[in-house]
Amino acid sequence: MKELLNELLMEDKTLIHVPFGNGFFDIYTSVVVTWIIMAVVIVLVLVLTSNLKVHNISRRQAALESAVIWLRGAVGSMLGEEAAAYTDYIVTVLVFIALSNMVGLFGFTPPTMDLNVTLALSIMSIVLVEAAGIITKGTKGWLKSFAQPMAAIAFMNVLELLIRPLSLCMRLFGNILGATVIMELAKSVVPVLFPAALSLYFDLFDGAIQAYVFCFLTSLYIKEAVE
Repeated sequence: MKELLNELLMEDKTLIHVPFGNGFFDIYTSVVVTWIIMAVVIVLVLVLTSNLKVHNISRRQAALESAVIWLRGAVGSMLGEEAAAYTDYIVTVLVFIALSNMVGLFGFTPPTMDLNVTLALSIMSIVLVEAAGIITKGTKGWLKSFAQPMAAIAFMNVLELLIRPLSLCMRLFGNILGATVIMELAKSVVPVLFPAALSLYFDLFDGAIQAYVFCFLTSLYIKEAVE
């Protein structure tokens, strides 16, 4: 187990070495896989949203509209009416993280197994949360919120602000890393059928669950910020 963790955590994550000055500019595998996911999503969006109609819509358009309405409804129920303006952002993050967690089915290393990726997603979410609070309450109201319900807990509220991104980051990273460790251990014991069944669970079901948990917590923080 220790050797496997060292191999996963300490492996060279650089995929492309680009000559730069007297050295190289390294591009990580997680960045390249993220580019691939973005390219696939952009192509799918362009294909699925072409030739949209108001009347006599196709089955493709009907399925697409149903999926969009379902996603917006699921996210909107978490955000509430006051934070409904942030629905599309949360939906986008949900789709991205879910796809990132599922690329293991195609032989790629999930970008979310890179601490840099999960940290970036966490910082983005917390910045959005605090920005939502400032937009809703104003700068003075946002600052006063740290002293609520009493000034004595202002330090705890500020500390919570710093802990939240770390919590989001490590929860997502830890779960994806744990799933990868279990998969590698299963491959070393039963190299064919059992790992394939586990892959369907960890890459599909668990990957979707972790994406939902990340977005649920972000939505909860935004909802608290705008109340």
